[in-house]
Amino acid sequence: MSTVLSTTGSGPHAKKLIITHEGEHHGDYSDISLKVTRATVIFTLCAALNSCNLGYDIGVSTNAGSLIQRDLGLTDIQRELFVGSLNFWSIFGSLFSHWICDVYGRRKSFQVAALAFIIGLIIMACANGFAVLMMGRFFVGLGVGFGLAIDPLYIAEVSPAAHRGELVTWSEMAINVGIVLGFFSGIVFYNVDDNLEWRLMFAMGCILPVVMIILSRTVMVESPRWLVSKGQEEQAKEILRKVYPEGFDVNPVAQDIKEALERERIAEQQIGWNVILFPTRAIKRMLIVGVGTAVAQQAVGIDAIQYYLIDVLDESGITSEKAQLGVLMLLGILKLFFIVVGSKLLDRRGRRPLLFVSLVGMCGACILTSFSFFGKNKNKSTFAIIGLSLYLSFFSVGMGPGAWLIPSEVFATSIRAKSMSIATFFNRITATLMASTFLSTANAIGWGPFFIMLASISVVVLVFVCCMLPETKGRSLEDMSLYFAELTGDDSILEAERKVINDRERAGGVEMTPTPQEAPSSTGEAA
Repeated sequence: MSTVLSTTGSGPHAKKLIITHEGEHHGDYSDISLKVTRATVIFTLCAALNSCNLGYDIGVSTNAGSLIQRDLGLTDIQRELFVGSLNFWSIFGSLFSHWICDVYGRRKSFQVAALAFIIGLIIMACANGFAVLMMGRFFVGLGVGFGLAIDPLYIAEVSPAAHRGELVTWSEMAINVGIVLGFFSGIVFYNVDDNLEWRLMFAMGCILPVVMIILSRTVMVESPRWLVSKGQEEQAKEILRKVYPEGFDVNPVAQDIKEALERERIAEQQIGWNVILFPTRAIKRMLIVGVGTAVAQQAVGIDAIQYYLIDVLDESGITSEKAQLGVLMLLGILKLFFIVVGSKLLDRRGRRPLLFVSLVGMCGACILTSFSFFGKNKNKSTFAIIGLSLYLSFFSVGMGPGAWLIPSEVFATSIRAKSMSIATFFNRITATLMASTFLSTANAIGWGPFFIMLASISVVVLVFVCCMLPETKGRSLEDMSLYFAELTGDDSILEAERKVINDRERAGGVEMTPTPQEAPSSTGEAA
């Protein structure tokens, strides 16, 4: 698909400059389905493993929260601070992640995140009071902030556009694997004394970050986009040859990355050095879409609900510890199953339709769950289990994987690391507010009205998605700035594209991209 950018000359010999909308690079109109290489799968699995750490903490904290409260004599407020502090400290991890990503590379960022996890988990496992417990939470929070920013970014940069949607969602899938493992740790140490049980559960979490450090040093490769930005184009091509099937010409892809960086550098120079603080219309739309989607993921209450599932089950009438552990495992496995379903559909059906279905379903699920807390309902626990199951399932189909896929792909190459930091920063702020006020708000207004409030938030997010989110399925990362420039009429980026194409013609006489008669045409999609 393509759009005419401008015309040079006149008459039948006029040259038309074309902006491509889909494909692996400019001028790629092939309908051939690219296969995912073994190397791409390995790199993606390694990166996704880092997200297991966050999931494991959610799963463990759901089980261990009440154990810690009883063992250390914490108040409800202290428990809320313990849970919410992870999201608060992750804000600072997200702020510094872009600096390490851009200066030292993506692989070093994984190592920093894993090291922070290990330090934090060891401190928490040895804690004998609230202050030491919170110190450990500080380091775990830093690791979470780094991980949330780097995981989808890295996967997006080592994935072909045709499969990026599915592969980036492996990060969200890994979070759910970690949650199931965290729930399972409660079963493993069920018969252990309470004082030792929660310590062993946290200590067991050190295994994954140790494996992550080893894999990042021995198996993973550096992002080809980062290498090109540092002038290491040949090394980038070597990695691209591993990412794409044998025989695929990676030279146009590498050239696309290089030109995208140059195009964005020119556009940035036209408006000043700070493209994020003083964005053009296209960059502003990217930031609204990317940051807004990341905020929306937490605004619907997902982390808070997962951290306090035990309390929700208690209030709904399920008080047996064995029954609670059984329900937790059921919910964890169900959520994992639907995240796999969502990952398969994102590249086939598109981002927008999946988010629509997800948000409508979550709204209905929250309303159903609220029935558990109104009046003297004999089926309170049934409504709670069905409602929570539907909520987690619908979240996993769209909002779960989409909330990190969309930011990782809509941001321009030159600002992707910084913008992912900003998106993670606001995502964590929202998560902190939700997790730190969950119990207090639910107790103050009642659990029924609380879930009605979450249903209303889902409706607000649905309106945001309808109005602001364009479809990005199948588009290369390097085409995003041009795509958003067309949607917003941003002349600065379009003018930069003209300059890049003109410079390329003068320098080497590279053939023009096919005209609309030679390739499918499109007027571009509107949001």
